[in-house]
Amino acid sequence: MPILVTGATGTVGGSLVRQLLAANHEVRALTRDPASPAAAALPREVEVLAGDFARPHTLAPALRGVTRMHLVAMDGYGPLTTGPEILELARQAGVRRITHLGHNDPSRADDDPIEAPHRPLHRAIENSGLDWTHVFPGEFMANTRDWAAGIRAEGVVRAPFGDWNSALVHEADIAEVILAALTEEGHAGRVYQPTGPEPVRRRDAVRMIGDAIGRPVRFDELTPDQAREHWRDLYPAEVIEWFLEMGQHPDGNAWVAPDVEQVTGRPGRTFRQWAADHADDFR
Repeated sequence: MPILVTGATGTVGGSLVRQLLAANHEVRALTRDPASPAAAALPREVEVLAGDFARPHTLAPALRGVTRMHLVAMDGYGPLTTGPEILELARQAGVRRITHLGHNDPSRADDDPIEAPHRPLHRAIENSGLDWTHVFPGEFMANTRDWAAGIRAEGVVRAPFGDWNSALVHEADIAEVILAALTEEGHAGRVYQPTGPEPVRRRDAVRMIGDAIGRPVRFDELTPDQAREHWRDLYPAEVIEWFLEMGQHPDGNAWVAPDVEQVTGRPGRTFRQWAADHADDFR
């Protein structure tokens, strides 16, 4: 039976699709537009079907014959709000196991404006009657792709908080944790928080990208007001303020979780390895 992957054209979803195929699983991908370039770039072995989270009934064809499903908690930049309806459709279709790639910051209260929109989905998953696994990763290494245009054009990264210290995680490690939860026993009811194997300061990540592409890259530190202007057309205002609030605590994201090694049996991939894997993105 196929495994349904939502978010299959995203960073983690794409890695999960490739890993599932490599392990000889049949993969079905859900996308709003199967004719989009991102969907067309999926491996030819993947069955690509249309469906829109905002209209849960459109997922019915993709759910047909599926017993295992990977669900992403975001719909664009916003949290998934139709999760309960999607979960009920999945249960009725015969889905028995679900992995959930989501967001959780236990240091924030349930009524926090960043956290509150995610809590209903968490509760719906846990009360769905399905075997569920939450995956709440740390900051993605792939977020540094936002620097690519500046590096290619000028050899410069402009960003705030050069000493921001984060246990950045490789998308392949997140996907490998999800793969295990989807295809192996013993992960139901678990909450995994994959991080990288070591914290990396922002200015050091810039330097490592320079090493990977073979030329120096300069880090120009922005003030918070400059960062607001720099990000104004890239992110919603509340996300920008969240980024800036996090940056006031340079080591607030430096915690290294044991989950990647415990689930996969090996240490997580380093940022230096990620930079080498993705050097062409910055050239």
